[in-house]
Amino acid sequence: MAETVEIRKCRAEEVARTGRFYDNVVRWLNEHVNHPRWIYGVYPSEGSVRTMAEAGAQYLCIRGGSIVGAFALNTEPQGSYQKADWSRALADGSYMILHALAVDPRLQRQGLGAEVIRFCADKAKADGYQAIRIDVVPTNIPARRLFEKNGFSYVGDVDLELPIGDIPAFSMYELNI
Repeated sequence: MAETVEIRKCRAEEVARTGRFYDNVVRWLNEHVNHPRWIYGVYPSEGSVRTMAEAGAQYLCIRGGSIVGAFALNTEPQGSYQKADWSRALADGSYMILHALAVDPRLQRQGLGAEVIRFCADKAKADGYQAIRIDVVPTNIPARRLFEKNGFSYVGDVDLELPIGDIPAFSMYELNI
């Protein structure tokens, strides 16, 4: 990216603004192709941002004072991650999970997603974690390409036993550190 992007934790006073960022991304996705199948006002939303920010897991990508990306990074899988055929058997808490990675649609395909992945890998390594794992809607080809291009390995599709009726399984990815 031409201009420097700061990646840092979301502050309490930025929760509403971050929620609006996600709302704008989901609105754009709904007008084009909603690959992650996010639901406007439900997920990701100000409520999910608040929960993640209070847990110290919500991150922002800031450029020129504007939010240009957002994601959550923690050790809490959403659903039955133990059902995946991971290359390494790791105890819960020894790997990180990347959630709700969103990039301003005007900046897609300009390297911000790869920058976020590098940040997450560096943080995981520095904090002593052994891997980063993620679940992706199987039809979310742009996300799948991003993760594969940046070193993640596909380990199969898994029913995470989540109450999301129209997504019976998720494509699981891992990046061993």
